[in-house]
Amino acid sequence: MLRVALTGGIASGKTAVSDAFAKLGVPIIDADVASRAVVEPGSEGLQQLVKRFGEDILTADGTLDRRALRGIIFNDNQARTDTNAILHPLIRQWMQQTSAQQPAPYQIFVIPLLAETNQAEQYDRILLVRCSESTRIARLMQRDGITELDARQILAAQSSDEERQRIANDFIVNEGDYDELTANVLQLHHLYLNLAQNASGA
Repeated sequence: MLRVALTGGIASGKTAVSDAFAKLGVPIIDADVASRAVVEPGSEGLQQLVKRFGEDILTADGTLDRRALRGIIFNDNQARTDTNAILHPLIRQWMQQTSAQQPAPYQIFVIPLLAETNQAEQYDRILLVRCSESTRIARLMQRDGITELDARQILAAQSSDEERQRIANDFIVNEGDYDELTANVLQLHHLYLNLAQNASGA
């Protein structure tokens, strides 16, 4: 089975691309979905976070207060390192288990921080979704209700597209033209099916 990692900066349009692949019947294993699953109430991940940071990171109903946790780790490198050490192994385990339950010629693994976490070598192909910085800023401002300055600070904290391009095999530009996007996804779909077939020796 061919393993394709889909990555890109925040607000680059990764969800639109993964949704287009999903409509073609391709299994999607999403790190963001995994990150929510591993901190559900009663989970090992949430228990470890509470042990590290205390119950102030919980809401009144016992779920993770993501805003509170972000506030703690934003300017505290050790807290961020500890959080990653707790969650990343659990996220990888969740993704592996989900992958095993969905056999297919190829799968798409949506990993926003692929470049930052040095996971590229674990995948057969890297698909980078990209768009202009101005488009990403506009999307962030509209989606999250933040200022342009806040949006620029968020972008600055991530790897650049130049860094992502160094590990990518394939590219999709997503500036909002849905017809162009779906056509590009279909082209890559056929490529990945052929690569998977060749790899299996069929």
